[in-house]
Amino acid sequence: MKLLYFAWLRERLARDGDDIAPPPEVETIADLIDWMAGRDEGFALATANRKLIRAAIDDRLVDHDTPIVGASVIALFPPMTGG
Repeated sequence: MKLLYFAWLRERLARDGDDIAPPPEVETIADLIDWMAGRDEGFALATANRKLIRAAIDDRLVDHDTPIVGASVIALFPPMTGG
């Protein structure tokens, strides 16, 4: 699966995304963020305030408790503002 980063998250991580294969116990967006944070100190720092992280699965906005099974692309980004 592809994990994409946008806005300041991409800047802090110094990359656009990662190709990942999370283990079966990683079932939700929250689990995925925890799993990635445990593997990557920079990711842990960038996502320390989870309330600031929004997510989308295959172009659909989702909550952190949403299952990731069957997802092709997961995007993580800060809150969006209008303008």
